[in-house]
Amino acid sequence: MSLRCRSCGSTAVRTFLDLGRMPLSDGLRKKEQLGEIEKRYPLEVAFCEDCALVQITHAVDPGELFCNEYPYYSSFSDSLLRHSEANVAALCSSRGLGKDSFVVELASNDGYLLQYFVARGVPVLGIDPAAGPVAAARARGIDTLEAFFTDELAARLVAEGKRADVIVANNVMAHVPDLCGFARGIARLLKPGGTTSIEAPYVRDLIDHCEFDTIYHEHLGYFSVTAVERLFRRHSLHLNQVVRLPIHGGSLRYHASPTPDPDGSVERLCAEERERGVDRFEFYAGFGARVRALREELRALVLGLRARGCSIAAYGAAAKGAILVNYAGFGADVIDFCVDRNVHKQGRYLPGVNVPILAPEELLRRRPDYTLLLPWNLEREIVGQQRAYLEAGGRFVVPVPSPRIVGIEDLR
Repeated sequence: MSLRCRSCGSTAVRTFLDLGRMPLSDGLRKKEQLGEIEKRYPLEVAFCEDCALVQITHAVDPGELFCNEYPYYSSFSDSLLRHSEANVAALCSSRGLGKDSFVVELASNDGYLLQYFVARGVPVLGIDPAAGPVAAARARGIDTLEAFFTDELAARLVAEGKRADVIVANNVMAHVPDLCGFARGIARLLKPGGTTSIEAPYVRDLIDHCEFDTIYHEHLGYFSVTAVERLFRRHSLHLNQVVRLPIHGGSLRYHASPTPDPDGSVERLCAEERERGVDRFEFYAGFGARVRALREELRALVLGLRARGCSIAAYGAAAKGAILVNYAGFGADVIDFCVDRNVHKQGRYLPGVNVPILAPEELLRRRPDYTLLLPWNLEREIVGQQRAYLEAGGRFVVPVPSPRIVGIEDLR
């Protein structure tokens, strides 16, 4: 059976990267589970030659990915909170949002973003399928539905008289199996003059910076402006504005509406993508070789340090980190322990490699010679937080886009 594109349904889908069989990147293990066989799934990436969507070829049941003790809580990232607060301030100003407005966030997690609308007196509704983050949001007084967003849910909300001035959907579009239903639901739920604020990592940056570890089973799609414009156009949404953002290794913010109001940015970025070849398979064809070269460079550095007798830890039990350590083959024989600020991850083990996850204080207490920085996209935030570790002689290994070592001298 031919693979069909999950955006346009085409069978003109060509694979360009195979990372092998990987564990679920957020499938953090409990101690009593370490003796159990761990599920692994194929992780291949392909390009649709008809609509330009980059996508993985094997989809895991969303209920298994997001609903079973999902450990990701957005509020543990200070930089993400600052980014979200600035986003809310800009939306309130540009859209004139107030007590008579209505904002819906898809994949609202623990209320990390909606809290800033609530503080401004703007009515909100969060929608998220993960029980733990939903409970945390409700504890903050943020009205939140525990559900996946679908066209059917959008129709139910509209029937209840709820239509949105703004729909926020940050870092969720990549998680959606039914992209067409997602787009239809947004078009249905928006008021005629409403708009979206959708953020997603930019596939052009992923390829340019060799960000292979951002590819995992939760991320079904990797988006260009070309692919998003074609998706939205098929479902009565006009992509009016696109803004480039540095967050998460390079992202785009998409503003789309049922009514056209273009500012030229979409046309400009689509033209750039045509010039670079982002809308053609050839742009992606050599990516696999570059990823393999990065893996060998990182292995040479880390295993070389280990062979010299250096102790090595890891910082950040991020989803991308699980892919990186598994693809590089860094098990408990290489990495002594991992630390993470998220208390919901502490006491568990990295999937696939069974490295224990501890509190960040252990980094300074145990003082490993080197620490592999797994959420490299948060380098500035984490290195700043761990200045005392660097002053004590520790060093970070930053793996992407090419391996390098950061010490205290780099902060001066």
